[in-house]
Amino acid sequence: MPILGSIIKGAIELRSRIPKEIKKPNAFRTQKKVLKKLLRRSNITSFGEHYYFSGILRQKDFVNAFQTAVPVHDYNSIFQKWWYRSINGEAYVCWPERPKYFALSSGTSEAASKQIPVTNDMLRAIKKVSVRQIISLAQYDLPRDFYQKGILMLGGSTHLQYNGTYYEGDLSGITAGNIPFWFQHFYKPGKRISKEREWTNKLEEIVRNAKNWDIGVIVGVPAWLQILMEKIIEHYQVKTIHDIWPNLSIYVHGGVSFVPYKNGFEKLLGKPITYMETYLASEGFIAYQSRPNTNSMQLVLDCGIFYEFIPFNEDNFDFQGNIKPNAKTLTIQEVEENKEYALLLSSCAGAWRYLIGDTIKFTSKEHNEIVITGRTKHFLNLCGEHLSQENMNRAIEMLESEFDLEIREFTVAGIKHESMFAHKWYLGIDSHFDSELAKNKIDEYLKILNDDYRVERIAAIKEVKVEILPTKIFYDWMKEKGKEGGQNKFPRVLKNEQAALWDEFVCEYSKNK
Repeated sequence: MPILGSIIKGAIELRSRIPKEIKKPNAFRTQKKVLKKLLRRSNITSFGEHYYFSGILRQKDFVNAFQTAVPVHDYNSIFQKWWYRSINGEAYVCWPERPKYFALSSGTSEAASKQIPVTNDMLRAIKKVSVRQIISLAQYDLPRDFYQKGILMLGGSTHLQYNGTYYEGDLSGITAGNIPFWFQHFYKPGKRISKEREWTNKLEEIVRNAKNWDIGVIVGVPAWLQILMEKIIEHYQVKTIHDIWPNLSIYVHGGVSFVPYKNGFEKLLGKPITYMETYLASEGFIAYQSRPNTNSMQLVLDCGIFYEFIPFNEDNFDFQGNIKPNAKTLTIQEVEENKEYALLLSSCAGAWRYLIGDTIKFTSKEHNEIVITGRTKHFLNLCGEHLSQENMNRAIEMLESEFDLEIREFTVAGIKHESMFAHKWYLGIDSHFDSELAKNKIDEYLKILNDDYRVERIAAIKEVKVEILPTKIFYDWMKEKGKEGGQNKFPRVLKNEQAALWDEFVCEYSKNK
């Protein structure tokens, strides 16, 4: 459909030529408007009446009044007191409608998936931000015919589970089932294949149809897209994915750091492509990469989400990553660059001061740009080493770079070692590599990256262990846990029962191999 592609390209070019305001909107002023609108819309809900939103709105400093009146919620507290009522069919609980959809989160932190409400207002907000991201392509040097190419979105099934009063499934499946009519022509793998619930069958269907599609953009979690591309290359007996999709130009990724995957991913390409990061969580469309030559994402400030930021330190979180009572919260005008914060959301999906579990850093306050640094519970702090997911990703990247390795997956657990502690790394490497060398190098990198780690390696972390495993074992574990494919990610840090179960799984594998 070349005419439609030309129209889209023309509209994007026209939008990019419209003069921008000389003065940028004030971020905090924009956020205050969002919060006021959220409070007004929810004034007549059970939540709004309970916390007296009408009284908060009458306050001159209604932001502070809101923060004082409404407590911080984690998933368990808001679900057990409020969201369960929406699941039971009650309307006007936390937002003035009855949610038609509940997104199942990937559940890397918990044993079971979380059920996050997705309202009509949130779906409209996601569509609005998605269009903005498309418009941002005007800043990239892309040929006109690029806008006629297909967009492969590898996500969850659009065949959602109906539970009497609502539908549930992956957010990717919910949003794919609500895409605009004009996008249907570009969207791959199409409605029929997207409804497939069995992940293996879906991949096989995509592989069989791959040669019939002219793909320009791929979207999805790195691990699963890499598996798909390998299957396509093997099936058609070609050298790279560009032998099948010569016009592939952009990869839109999110949900997990791309750093550990990049080395192996690029071995499947025949030419360079553009990487664009997006931050579309089950709770809403939070940020996206809006301009080239940056690794940061622009926070979406005016589309149904009010943000707060909790300094991610020992004053506000315990050693397990649980938020402490009276944790200090900041608004966007109070944050500083290059400091780590846990993210709180209040949204048009009925989340109120909700701790989503991600940690971020501002890389540019001028552009309101952030990077995701990890999860509040995906870090190691057995004895003060404060080892973040960002540190782990960087250490893996350094190991890959120094030895031209491909490490498809990894995870880390803190364990007892004699009277002190040890870190145990599990690396997914499908080629021969010496575990002792990996151990020494990771230890060396982390001492450079993290001063606290370097100190505690002398005092309390008496050993670092590395076990090298085939990548397949990571995906077999996820399949056993019902978390294969789509938006599911392997947790980078394992703790408590989850760590014990994983170790048992690995031991059983070692016995049977």
